[in-house]
Amino acid sequence: MSVNFANRVYLGSLTDIIEMDAASNNSVEDVRQIRDAVNFLPTKAKYKVYIIDEVHMLSTGAFNALLKTLEEPPEHVKFILATTEPQKLPTTILSRCQRFDFKRLSNEDIIKDLEFVCRESNIKIKPDALNLIAVLAEGGMRDALSILERCAQDEEEFIDAVKVKNLIGIPQTIHIYNIVNNIIEKNSVEALQTLQQLIDDGKDINYLLWEIIKYVKDVLLFKSTNKLELYSDDEIKNIQELSQKASKQFFIDLICSLSEAEDTIKKSTQKWIILQAELIKLCNTENATPASVSQNVNSNLESRVKKIENFLQAGNFEKLISSAKKATDKTTKQPEELAKTKPKPKYVGPPQDYWPKLIEDFKQSGKMLMYMNLAGTTAYEVNDMQLEINFPNGINKLTKEFLSRPDTKQDLRESVHLACGKEMQIKFVDNNVSPQDEQNEFEKFMGNNDLPFNII
Repeated sequence: MSVNFANRVYLGSLTDIIEMDAASNNSVEDVRQIRDAVNFLPTKAKYKVYIIDEVHMLSTGAFNALLKTLEEPPEHVKFILATTEPQKLPTTILSRCQRFDFKRLSNEDIIKDLEFVCRESNIKIKPDALNLIAVLAEGGMRDALSILERCAQDEEEFIDAVKVKNLIGIPQTIHIYNIVNNIIEKNSVEALQTLQQLIDDGKDINYLLWEIIKYVKDVLLFKSTNKLELYSDDEIKNIQELSQKASKQFFIDLICSLSEAEDTIKKSTQKWIILQAELIKLCNTENATPASVSQNVNSNLESRVKKIENFLQAGNFEKLISSAKKATDKTTKQPEELAKTKPKPKYVGPPQDYWPKLIEDFKQSGKMLMYMNLAGTTAYEVNDMQLEINFPNGINKLTKEFLSRPDTKQDLRESVHLACGKEMQIKFVDNNVSPQDEQNEFEKFMGNNDLPFNII
């Protein structure tokens, strides 16, 4: 009795080795045909071997139909289940198989095999083309042979790297150099013109972005190790030039940005627009090299720090840090505790008399933030429980943030308590004369010198 498998591939003339593509033959019926045929002995070989490629594509029912045969196969039958995604296989299948994980081939091994194929097939190819094909294959011999086959279809005498790049859609290295150099120089016009030229020449966007990322990676490697392969002397000179224009961190960040764009482009139907936008974003800073930008930043930072030092040494801010530490370390008293404490009044008379003295006390005791934010204000006692503080020039944003802090309120309330001998609720009144134009001394200094300052 002869068995005829539909959609089966018999390797060579040996019918005992049978391959089935599970991507297109994944039904229960396909597996049942295998299950019925395993009972027949091999004709020539010692074993009848079934190779199921892309086995993870089998349906649940097909896996269940195969399970019993895998668990108790006839002695003359061997199964080879091939897949690139073993995590998709059911546990019941994995537990009944021996697992062999194949590693990526090295570029050297791929080149050796390609040289053998070229000799046997009389294909004339240059070493630079072999190196490029090995890199493009990314460890897969099948992909390497596919690229070689495409290149060999042309009847030109020799296959070189230029031909491989043209067939695959990879731009020449000089164009990639121009794009990366323009990104470093922040020249978006030149970068976009080079990109447009490559697209007009029919270069594939995915391969183009892959080539840019790979090129930047090679620049980073050269900067780190001063070694590089697969490039001509002129190309290495260009890479050396780029490596001196930017830091390692710059190239690392560039690779990350381009890789994120690559993931986005793969999922988008507007690949060209996204690539243009990414290129503009990478060039969207000052038209200077990262090295000069870094020098400018360091110089500007030194200048700003020097201004702060001079300002603090001018006279009134020596105690700023110590007073801030005291404010954070101070144990906060609750209103009930203040009510129980009845200290002797420090000043005698109405608030309009003792308030200027209290503000001066803030200055003398080193509470400079309190002093500067309350300088020029007046106080009025509404009743025995409430003190109203008026701001004739309005309350600016920085002062409002400072006075709204709980520790500031508590400190001010304690100071008023000590000054008048009574616990008072504090109310701030904004007369709003010109809050946009008036600034206290501290805020004015910070703003005029471009010194960002956050009260923490």
